[in-house]
Amino acid sequence: MSRWPGLLIGVLLLPNTSASTAELRSKVFRDWIAGCDNLNQCVALSFPGEDASPGIAYLKLERIGGALAAPTLTLNLREAKLKESFPTELTLDDAPFPTAGHMFKGFSMDGEVGEVGLPEAEIAALLAAARKATKLAVRFEGKSFAVSLAGAVAAMIWIDEQQGRLGTVDALIRKGDAPATRVQPARTLPVITARATAKLPKPDAKTVQAITGAVRDQVKAGGATDCDNSGPVREPDRIWPLDANRRLVALHCGTGAYNSATGYWIVTGNSGANAKPVTFPGEKSNILVNAEYDPDKGQLSYYGKGRGVGDCGSAANYAWTGSAFVLTSLTRMEVCRGLPPDDWLSLFHSEVKVAK
Repeated sequence: MSRWPGLLIGVLLLPNTSASTAELRSKVFRDWIAGCDNLNQCVALSFPGEDASPGIAYLKLERIGGALAAPTLTLNLREAKLKESFPTELTLDDAPFPTAGHMFKGFSMDGEVGEVGLPEAEIAALLAAARKATKLAVRFEGKSFAVSLAGAVAAMIWIDEQQGRLGTVDALIRKGDAPATRVQPARTLPVITARATAKLPKPDAKTVQAITGAVRDQVKAGGATDCDNSGPVREPDRIWPLDANRRLVALHCGTGAYNSATGYWIVTGNSGANAKPVTFPGEKSNILVNAEYDPDKGQLSYYGKGRGVGDCGSAANYAWTGSAFVLTSLTRMEVCRGLPPDDWLSLFHSEVKVAK
């Protein structure tokens, strides 16, 4: 019996510490999480309260790499039946912020997602106050939401450390006398060339059946139990040519309530006995969730949810370069605490060019 009916999303969310993914940095600090991508752009997010439904509020701080890059801080609101524009009052530990009667401007484009942006002066004041304050409250139109500040300072210090700002005049929290020129510069966006494979000759049905069957036999002979396709829902196994000799084999490994698992191997020629698991940078397994290979682009992507509401999981894209599948993008949220998918941490970016 496959262990995939529950779809082991926990495995997908475990932090990966392999040398090939050293740039994929994220860390949880009590009620906050922070992450930095390969360009040294960093984000810190507060987790919504456990009992926040039906509406949630959370803070999001963003800062690009490089000296004197100004941070941005927004208060995000979800599912609160918002007006297009609404005045908002903030308090820190029940004290008006920054002063009594001060109102911030909130905006919503669709009535369900709202944003309150803080001006630069208020950002600095809030970061300073966060050293002692424990919670931020937002009030508007008779509604109130609480945002925990537990872990906020630690998250900011971690970001300063990742960007080389500690002890400089440019730091968020631990400022010093060192000049901003000591800060690490922003990194260059990598350019990756994917090789399209759609024009390569496709194997016939008999060859597909023979190769996929041989790969399954090899997997079972090795003692693996996570891709036996014995569940009630079965999907066809597939093959795509990668070049004149190598083929990408996809074996269905199980289906759950909202996720389907697929394992990927590369074989040479028409023999499945020499199958090698595909290495996907950023993942510990060759089995991905809700994955699909696009031969027209030479790229393979996946999107795995840890829960049906989509508040945790990971999504990535890989390009076939002619020798390996390399990471081109990755977003991940390792903790299921109510943050929506569009605010999962973005940990890797690149520009992808397709060679036909």
